Amino acid sequence: MATPLHRTIAAELRHRVRSGNLQVGESLPSESQLCEEFSASRGPVRQALATLRDEGLIGGGQGKRTVVLDTVPTQPFESFLSFTHRAELTGHTPGQRLQEIALRRPEPEIAAALEINADDLAVQLIRLRLLDGRPAMLERMTYVESVGRPLISADLDAGSIYALLTEQGVDLHSARHTFDAVPANSLDAELLDVPEGYPLLRERRLTTDSHGTPVEWSEDRYRSDTATVTVTNTRSSRSAML
Repeated sequence: MATPLHRTIAAELRHRVRSGNLQVGESLPSESQLCEEFSASRGPVRQALATLRDEGLIGGGQGKRTVVLDTVPTQPFESFLSFTHRAELTGHTPGQRLQEIALRRPEPEIAAALEINADDLAVQLIRLRLLDGRPAMLERMTYVESVGRPLISADLDAGSIYALLTEQGVDLHSARHTFDAVPANSLDAELLDVPEGYPLLRERRLTTDSHGTPVEWSEDRYRSDTATVTVTNTRSSRSAML
């Protein structure tokens, strides 16, 4: 199946931003120029520009100059369960290398988060995630035994664990995300190819099913040059009156 034209245009413009051919603060070509360059109508060009705006790479539009705002795409909260999906949305090739997986008693704080007994077993794994073959994120994941046991025999280097669990009918309904910054420890430094103490973006995530029962606890550590997070708050007329 051929790649839609708007995705091709977005991928090329994204590459120009990341490679430095378009610098932060620099204007993008006009819609007319992009239409001519890509032999496209205004529809695909505008879709491509809207995609880059959603990623936080560019700003402007609607009569204002379209300029480069950042070189690292932001990630929407609704896609934060799947690194593979996020990578593909932003034009990267995702990859992964499983470091370890085991059935063991989790640390007390993780057992408490998952609402399991201190003596209960859980499936824990460490996996390195790649973008275009380069280390990008280290994930430490813990699943309640009933959910995680099938992962022990699965090929976790093949793709998204989230997609695998969803295909198996696991009810992944909602997640609470907590973000902060932490220095790289020795394992982070070795696998992410950064110095010890290097600043990493940490995401801690508690995923629950549709009944509110915890099924996964994850701590993901991103190289700070591969991920940022943007939160947009909108004040509604109803909330203004409360």
